[in-house]
Amino acid sequence: MNNMNQMMRQVKKMQEQMLKAQEELGNKTVEGTAGGGVVSVTANGHKKVLNITIKPEAVDPEDVEMLQDLVLTAVNDALSKADELANADMSKFTGGLKIPGLF
Repeated sequence: MNNMNQMMRQVKKMQEQMLKAQEELGNKTVEGTAGGGVVSVTANGHKKVLNITIKPEAVDPEDVEMLQDLVLTAVNDALSKADELANADMSKFTGGLKIPGLF
């Protein structure tokens, strides 16, 4: 029974560490870019877009579709990097296993 109590304490400690790591992801940021950096998007580890920067040279009133594509590409790049960040941080606890609903 003592081993079971010890195991339960270890599980609880690991859960607390995982929750803390998930919270800390909100404070970590990644940047996605497109068009050689003329469009950049900053997102946090929770995949929340925090900032979009568009340099003036990216704006061509005659080609709005290009700007839309650049923004879309930069957002997807940032969100992909946020996923990578979360996976890297959480794999410390899961040993590389992907646990559905965890992150």
